[in-house]
Amino acid sequence: MLSKNFETDVKESVLSAHPVSAEMRRVVGGQLAALEREHDVTVLFASESGSRGWGFASPDSDYDVRFVYVHRLDWYLRTDARRDVIELPISDELDVSGWELRKALQLMRASNPVLLEWLRSPVVYREDKAWVEQLRALAALYYSPVRAYHHYLSMAKKTMKTHLRVEDQVVKYKKYFYALRPLLAARWVREFGTVPPMRFAELATALLSDAALLDELNALLEKKMRAGEAATSAPWPGVQAFLEKELADAMNFAPAPSGDKVPATAANTYLREAVMHFSKSSTRKGEP
Repeated sequence: MLSKNFETDVKESVLSAHPVSAEMRRVVGGQLAALEREHDVTVLFASESGSRGWGFASPDSDYDVRFVYVHRLDWYLRTDARRDVIELPISDELDVSGWELRKALQLMRASNPVLLEWLRSPVVYREDKAWVEQLRALAALYYSPVRAYHHYLSMAKKTMKTHLRVEDQVVKYKKYFYALRPLLAARWVREFGTVPPMRFAELATALLSDAALLDELNALLEKKMRAGEAATSAPWPGVQAFLEKELADAMNFAPAPSGDKVPATAANTYLREAVMHFSKSSTRKGEP
Protein backbone atom coordinates (compact mmCIF):
# COMPACT_ATOMS: atom_id res chain seq x y z
CA MET A 1 0.00 0.00 0.00
CA LEU A 2 1.46 3.33 -1.03
CA SER A 3 2.25 5.73 1.79
CA LYS A 4 1.92 9.48 1.38
CA ASN A 5 5.38 9.91 2.85
CA PHE A 6 8.01 10.44 0.18
CA GLU A 7 10.80 10.08 2.70
CA THR A 8 9.89 6.42 3.16
CA ASP A 9 8.45 5.59 -0.27
CA VAL A 10 11.56 6.63 -2.17
CA LYS A 11 14.27 4.14 -1.34
CA GLU A 12 16.54 5.28 1.47
CA SER A 13 19.58 4.54 -0.67
CA VAL A 14 18.32 7.07 -3.21
CA LEU A 15 17.48 9.76 -0.70
CA SER A 16 20.95 9.51 0.83
CA ALA A 17 22.79 9.04 -2.46
CA HIS A 18 23.91 12.65 -2.83
CA PRO A 19 24.49 14.14 0.63
CA VAL A 20 26.84 17.05 1.24
CA SER A 21 30.00 15.25 2.28
CA ALA A 22 32.32 16.39 5.02
CA GLU A 23 34.95 17.03 2.35
CA MET A 24 32.60 19.28 0.35
CA ARG A 25 31.66 21.15 3.51
CA ARG A 26 35.37 21.80 4.07
CA VAL A 27 35.69 23.05 0.49
CA VAL A 28 32.74 25.41 0.91
CA GLY A 29 34.07 26.57 4.27
CA GLY A 30 37.42 27.34 2.68
CA GLN A 31 35.76 29.34 -0.09
CA LEU A 32 33.77 31.38 2.42
CA ALA A 33 36.82 32.07 4.57
CA ALA A 34 38.80 33.16 1.50
CA LEU A 35 36.15 35.61 0.32
CA GLU A 36 35.87 37.05 3.85
CA ARG A 37 39.58 37.84 3.76
CA GLU A 38 39.54 39.14 0.20
CA HIS A 39 36.51 41.42 0.62
CA ASP A 40 36.94 42.26 4.32
CA VAL A 41 33.45 41.03 5.25
CA THR A 42 31.81 38.65 7.72
CA VAL A 43 29.50 35.90 6.44
CA LEU A 44 26.43 35.71 8.68
CA PHE A 45 25.11 32.50 7.16
CA ALA A 46 25.54 30.28 4.12
CA SER A 47 23.17 27.58 2.93
CA GLU A 48 22.24 25.39 -0.04
CA SER A 49 19.67 26.93 -2.35
CA GLY A 50 19.34 24.43 -5.20
CA SER A 51 18.24 20.86 -5.78
CA ARG A 52 20.26 19.58 -2.82
CA GLY A 53 18.22 21.85 -0.57
CA TRP A 54 14.98 21.01 -2.36
CA GLY A 55 15.62 17.29 -1.92
CA PHE A 56 15.87 16.05 -5.51
CA ALA A 57 19.54 16.30 -6.45
CA SER A 58 21.01 14.26 -9.32
CA PRO A 59 24.40 12.57 -9.02
CA ASP A 60 26.02 15.42 -10.96
CA SER A 61 24.07 18.31 -9.40
CA ASP A 62 26.30 21.21 -8.45
CA TYR A 63 26.34 22.93 -5.06
CA ASP A 64 24.39 26.20 -5.01
CA VAL A 65 25.90 28.01 -2.03
CA ARG A 66 24.15 31.25 -1.08
CA PHE A 67 25.14 33.57 1.75
CA VAL A 68 24.51 36.92 3.41
CA TYR A 69 27.47 39.02 4.54
CA VAL A 70 28.12 42.28 6.37
CA HIS A 71 30.83 44.86 5.71
CA ARG A 72 32.65 46.87 8.29
CA LEU A 73 31.31 50.31 9.20
CA ASP A 74 33.54 52.27 6.82
CA TRP A 75 31.90 50.59 3.81
CA TYR A 76 28.52 52.07 4.75
CA LEU A 77 29.84 55.62 5.35
CA ARG A 78 30.54 56.53 1.73
CA THR A 79 28.45 58.41 -0.79
CA ASP A 80 29.53 56.40 -3.84
CA ALA A 81 27.51 53.35 -4.83
CA ARG A 82 29.20 50.09 -3.90
CA ARG A 83 28.71 46.60 -5.29
CA ASP A 84 26.35 44.68 -2.98
CA VAL A 85 26.85 41.17 -4.38
CA ILE A 86 29.82 38.79 -4.15
CA GLU A 87 30.01 36.06 -6.78
CA LEU A 88 32.77 33.51 -7.18
CA PRO A 89 33.53 32.07 -10.63
CA ILE A 90 31.19 29.14 -11.30
CA SER A 91 32.90 25.78 -11.55
CA ASP A 92 31.58 22.36 -12.53
CA GLU A 93 30.81 21.69 -8.85
CA LEU A 94 30.35 25.01 -7.10
CA ASP A 95 28.09 28.02 -7.65
CA VAL A 96 28.79 30.46 -4.81
CA SER A 97 27.22 33.92 -4.46
CA GLY A 98 25.92 36.17 -1.70
CA TRP A 99 24.12 39.40 -0.89
CA GLU A 100 25.32 42.24 1.30
CA LEU A 101 23.22 42.61 4.45
CA ARG A 102 21.54 45.91 3.56
CA LYS A 103 20.51 44.51 0.17
CA ALA A 104 19.25 41.33 1.87
CA LEU A 105 17.18 43.34 4.33
CA GLN A 106 15.70 45.45 1.53
CA LEU A 107 14.65 42.24 -0.23
CA MET A 108 13.36 40.83 3.04
CA ARG A 109 11.13 43.87 3.48
CA ALA A 110 9.71 43.02 0.05
CA SER A 111 9.10 39.45 1.31
CA ASN A 112 11.55 37.99 -1.20
CA PRO A 113 10.85 34.21 -1.21
CA VAL A 114 14.36 33.35 -2.41
CA LEU A 115 15.92 34.86 0.70
CA LEU A 116 13.33 33.14 2.89
CA GLU A 117 14.36 29.80 1.37
CA TRP A 118 18.03 30.49 2.06
CA LEU A 119 17.14 31.07 5.70
CA ARG A 120 15.04 27.88 5.90
CA SER A 121 17.31 25.58 3.88
CA PRO A 122 17.88 22.14 5.43
CA VAL A 123 21.53 22.30 4.31
CA VAL A 124 23.42 24.94 6.30
CA TYR A 125 27.13 25.50 5.69
CA ARG A 126 27.68 28.27 8.20
CA GLU A 127 25.63 30.48 10.51
CA ASP A 128 26.10 32.88 13.40
CA LYS A 129 23.18 31.44 15.36
CA ALA A 130 22.21 34.46 17.43
CA TRP A 131 22.21 36.87 14.51
CA VAL A 132 20.59 34.44 12.09
CA GLU A 133 17.77 33.71 14.52
CA GLN A 134 17.06 37.44 14.55
CA LEU A 135 17.09 37.43 10.75
CA ARG A 136 14.55 34.58 10.71
CA ALA A 137 12.36 36.54 13.10
CA LEU A 138 12.54 39.56 10.78
CA ALA A 139 11.67 37.33 7.83
CA ALA A 140 8.52 36.22 9.65
CA LEU A 141 7.66 39.84 10.41
CA TYR A 142 7.95 40.93 6.78
CA TYR A 143 6.52 37.79 5.18
CA SER A 144 3.71 38.45 2.68
CA PRO A 145 1.68 35.41 1.59
CA VAL A 146 0.41 37.37 -1.43
CA ARG A 147 3.90 38.20 -2.71
CA ALA A 148 5.07 34.64 -2.04
CA TYR A 149 2.11 33.23 -3.93
CA HIS A 150 2.76 35.34 -7.01
CA HIS A 151 6.46 34.47 -6.92
CA TYR A 152 5.83 30.71 -6.95
CA LEU A 153 3.07 30.98 -9.52
CA SER A 154 5.34 32.95 -11.84
CA MET A 155 8.12 30.36 -11.48
CA ALA A 156 5.77 27.50 -12.37
CA LYS A 157 4.21 29.31 -15.33
CA LYS A 158 7.62 30.11 -16.81
CA THR A 159 8.89 26.55 -16.47
CA MET A 160 5.77 25.01 -17.97
CA LYS A 161 5.61 27.48 -20.84
CA THR A 162 9.27 26.95 -21.73
CA HIS A 163 9.99 23.32 -20.87
CA LEU A 164 6.77 21.36 -20.29
CA ARG A 165 4.49 22.11 -23.18
CA VAL A 166 1.70 19.67 -24.02
CA GLU A 167 3.17 19.02 -27.47
CA ASP A 168 6.69 18.17 -26.19
CA GLN A 169 7.78 14.62 -26.95
CA VAL A 170 10.86 14.70 -24.69
CA VAL A 171 11.19 16.37 -21.29
CA LYS A 172 13.94 16.72 -18.72
CA TYR A 173 13.22 15.02 -15.40
CA LYS A 174 14.38 18.06 -13.47
CA LYS A 175 11.96 20.41 -15.23
CA TYR A 176 9.02 18.50 -13.78
CA PHE A 177 10.30 19.24 -10.30
CA TYR A 178 11.07 22.85 -11.20
CA ALA A 179 7.33 23.18 -11.88
CA LEU A 180 6.01 20.83 -9.19
CA ARG A 181 7.81 22.44 -6.29
CA PRO A 182 6.63 26.05 -6.87
CA LEU A 183 3.08 24.90 -7.62
CA LEU A 184 2.95 22.95 -4.36
CA ALA A 185 4.53 25.90 -2.55
CA ALA A 186 1.77 28.12 -3.96
CA ARG A 187 -0.85 25.62 -2.78
CA TRP A 188 0.79 25.63 0.66
CA VAL A 189 0.42 29.41 0.80
CA ARG A 190 -3.17 29.08 -0.40
CA GLU A 191 -4.10 26.52 2.23
CA PHE A 192 -1.96 27.51 5.23
CA GLY A 193 -0.84 31.10 4.64
CA THR A 194 2.62 30.38 6.06
CA VAL A 195 6.10 30.14 4.54
CA PRO A 196 6.28 26.86 2.56
CA PRO A 197 8.91 24.28 3.53
CA MET A 198 11.82 24.11 1.13
CA ARG A 199 11.98 20.34 0.66
CA PHE A 200 9.77 18.91 -2.06
CA ALA A 201 9.03 15.80 0.02
CA GLU A 202 7.54 17.89 2.84
CA LEU A 203 5.27 19.73 0.43
CA ALA A 204 4.11 16.53 -1.27
CA THR A 205 3.55 14.68 1.98
CA ALA A 206 1.42 17.48 3.41
CA LEU A 207 -0.59 18.37 0.32
CA LEU A 208 -1.09 15.30 -1.89
CA SER A 209 -3.27 12.24 -1.25
CA ASP A 210 -4.06 10.74 -4.67
CA ALA A 211 -2.41 7.30 -4.64
CA ALA A 212 -1.90 7.03 -8.40
CA LEU A 213 -0.29 10.46 -8.58
CA LEU A 214 1.95 9.74 -5.60
CA ASP A 215 3.02 6.46 -7.15
CA GLU A 216 4.02 8.22 -10.37
CA LEU A 217 5.76 11.03 -8.51
CA ASN A 218 7.73 8.54 -6.42
CA ALA A 219 8.90 6.76 -9.58
CA LEU A 220 9.79 10.08 -11.23
CA LEU A 221 11.68 11.25 -8.15
CA GLU A 222 13.69 8.05 -7.96
CA LYS A 223 14.66 8.30 -11.65
CA LYS A 224 15.59 11.97 -11.25
CA MET A 225 17.89 11.21 -8.32
CA ARG A 226 19.63 8.40 -10.19
CA ALA A 227 20.00 10.21 -13.52
CA GLY A 228 22.20 13.09 -14.62
CA GLU A 229 20.99 16.67 -14.65
CA ALA A 230 20.43 16.58 -18.40
CA ALA A 231 18.56 13.24 -18.43
CA THR A 232 15.31 13.13 -20.42
CA SER A 233 12.36 10.85 -21.01
CA ALA A 234 9.02 10.74 -22.75
CA PRO A 235 6.34 12.81 -20.95
CA TRP A 236 4.77 11.37 -17.82
CA PRO A 237 1.00 11.64 -18.45
CA GLY A 238 -0.18 11.64 -14.84
CA VAL A 239 2.36 14.25 -13.74
CA GLN A 240 1.67 16.40 -16.81
CA ALA A 241 -2.09 16.32 -16.22
CA PHE A 242 -1.62 17.22 -12.56
CA LEU A 243 0.63 20.17 -13.44
CA GLU A 244 -1.85 21.58 -15.94
CA LYS A 245 -4.77 21.33 -13.55
CA GLU A 246 -2.76 22.65 -10.61
CA LEU A 247 -1.54 25.63 -12.62
CA ALA A 248 -5.09 26.44 -13.74
CA ASP A 249 -6.34 26.25 -10.14
CA ALA A 250 -3.46 28.41 -8.93
CA MET A 251 -4.11 31.07 -11.57
CA ASN A 252 -7.83 31.15 -10.77
CA PHE A 253 -7.09 31.71 -7.11
CA ALA A 254 -4.28 34.27 -7.50
CA PRO A 255 -5.00 37.19 -5.12
CA ALA A 256 -4.55 40.79 -6.15
CA PRO A 257 -1.12 42.20 -5.24
CA SER A 258 -1.09 44.08 -1.97
CA GLY A 259 0.60 47.42 -1.42
CA ASP A 260 0.73 47.04 2.35
CA LYS A 261 4.20 47.30 3.86
CA VAL A 262 5.55 46.72 7.35
CA PRO A 263 7.59 49.72 8.61
CA ALA A 264 11.36 49.44 8.16
CA THR A 265 12.12 50.16 11.83
CA ALA A 266 13.05 46.62 12.84
CA ALA A 267 15.19 46.02 9.75
CA ASN A 268 16.99 49.35 10.21
CA THR A 269 17.76 48.53 13.83
CA TYR A 270 19.10 45.11 12.90
CA LEU A 271 21.33 46.55 10.18
CA ARG A 272 22.76 49.21 12.49
CA GLU A 273 23.43 46.78 15.34
CA ALA A 274 24.94 44.12 13.06
CA VAL A 275 27.29 46.57 11.34
CA MET A 276 28.50 47.97 14.65
CA HIS A 277 28.91 44.53 16.21
CA PHE A 278 30.87 42.95 13.39
CA SER A 279 32.99 46.06 12.86
CA LYS A 280 34.09 45.83 16.51
CA SER A 281 34.60 42.07 16.22
CA SER A 282 36.90 42.58 13.22
CA THR A 283 38.87 45.20 15.09
CA ARG A 284 39.31 42.88 18.08
CA LYS A 285 40.66 40.21 15.75
CA GLY A 286 43.42 42.61 14.80
CA GLU A 287 42.32 43.17 11.23
CA PRO A 288 43.45 46.43 9.58
